[in-house]
Amino acid sequence: MRKALLATFVLSPILLHAQANSAPSQIALASNPAELASADRGTTALKPLRISTGVIAPKLVHSFPVSSEDLAPWTNVPENREVTVGMVVDKSGKPTDLKIIKSAGPVVDRNVLDAVSQYRYAPGTVSNQAVPFPVKLEVNLITTAQ
Repeated sequence: MRKALLATFVLSPILLHAQANSAPSQIALASNPAELASADRGTTALKPLRISTGVIAPKLVHSFPVSSEDLAPWTNVPENREVTVGMVVDKSGKPTDLKIIKSAGPVVDRNVLDAVSQYRYAPGTVSNQAVPFPVKLEVNLITTAQ
């Protein structure tokens, strides 16, 4: 009996290591039930696991000034007012789907949207692949006394 217990303790690390490297443990990594079913039949339908290299947000490369040609709307804007713009920066770095989230008035909002639509970004990436990226941009409107 002592020899059987001794053999079990000596061989258990080897057996555990062999079990960890066997194919049935890889079946548990499959996330799709169809993959599990095909793996039970002995086929190799498992896809390699995708490992991400990270998510990088778009970076502003070129901005454009907000037009203030029509001075009347700007006189109604309090100092240091913010306009928040929601948008999607596409794969080429152009802003699309522009929406005003926080307004400073219809004329000012239109001027801000005109300027922001001309902004250019380095596109956002996921695993070194350019992807459309949602962005929330806060534009600070600073009025100066003339």
